[in-house]
Amino acid sequence: MKFKTFLKCASVCAFASFLVACGNGQSSDTVQIEFFSQKPEMKATLEEIVKDFEKENPEIDVKFTSVPDPGTVLKTRMANEEAPDIINIYPQNADFKEYAADGRFAELTDDAGLSNLKAGAADTYAVDGKVYSLPLNANAYGIYYNKTAFEKIGLKVPTTYAEFKELVATIKKDGSVAPFALSLGDAWSLNGYHQLAWITVAGGFDGAEDKLIRSEKGAISATDPATTAVLERLALLTDNGQKGFTGAKYADAVAAFAKGEALMMPQGTWAATVVNQQKPDFEYGIFAFPTEDGKTYTVGAADMALSISKESKHQKEAQKFLSYISSKEVFQKYYDVDGSATAVEGIDTEGKFQEIAGVTELAFTEFHPVWLQSEWESEDEFWNVTVETVKKPDATELAKDLNAFFDPMKK
Repeated sequence: MKFKTFLKCASVCAFASFLVACGNGQSSDTVQIEFFSQKPEMKATLEEIVKDFEKENPEIDVKFTSVPDPGTVLKTRMANEEAPDIINIYPQNADFKEYAADGRFAELTDDAGLSNLKAGAADTYAVDGKVYSLPLNANAYGIYYNKTAFEKIGLKVPTTYAEFKELVATIKKDGSVAPFALSLGDAWSLNGYHQLAWITVAGGFDGAEDKLIRSEKGAISATDPATTAVLERLALLTDNGQKGFTGAKYADAVAAFAKGEALMMPQGTWAATVVNQQKPDFEYGIFAFPTEDGKTYTVGAADMALSISKESKHQKEAQKFLSYISSKEVFQKYYDVDGSATAVEGIDTEGKFQEIAGVTELAFTEFHPVWLQSEWESEDEFWNVTVETVKKPDATELAKDLNAFFDPMKK
């Protein structure tokens, strides 16, 4: 009797286990891969793409990871040898180059979607002649502006720095609305503005790097005309933000702009998605940063760029996902929400995202240099220098702080 009872219990337990397995929708043959994203504003779209991929590939389960402060989380995980299978990491940055040189990424081939990209797109970010990143699009940075309000008040998009300076003064003098929506509480948010100040003053990417990272130790001088010119551009933001801008976060600044509480906002193309989600009751555009002589620049680089960890035990599955997301049919869904200039062949961009065309039309030209930190070992402290200078512009302090940041990187 005891033996029969045991058999009955065993049968019940086995059947229960079968039901649990069915309920989970997974079999023992299912492979799980993790996709780590640094694009919180694209979370919903990426989740949809992941679900569609899983429907087409039921043997692969994709764990989609989107967390606050993803850059810091990723660095911690990489340091702890806990790399996700698929990583959204920016190939222009020092950390990517270091990881690639240390053999932390798998070399990519056409099986991982390279054949879906425009010729040469991935080669731009090669390390020692090998491709470790699949760059699907590129971001760009500029000045968002309330097009409806500009037209109503009679303001014009500046084509020179002098006009930009006059525009800010005009809005401030009127006093009915703030010139800029700013987020000094998120220091990274003005990184592009500060970089563009150096790029436009020094004559492009090389000129800026010659002043900052390629110069001798202690060479950044408070009396250098380039330094004083950059300071003047940063000072355009001083006391010219919306109420509470010194402690505001990125989301606060975007909300202030979308509500019409400020007429301009220095920010990247990634912000367009967030602005659109808030359904502003006005048309907006974005203009590139103007120089003294009428040229205009943006700055940016690969944004949704994917790498595969060399440590991943599921290389083929990870490659399959990269090939899938980089196909024109799938990445069209991403582009239709994000709108950034894309490296994927065959994407329909005709007549779309005209609001950010002021910078995306410069993408992949000489007026769209790569982020300056591509030659730096880090960038976080540069963000802090930017914020402190905007709060209290001082050429001597700016030069001192920049030297303190760059000198340890110089040979």
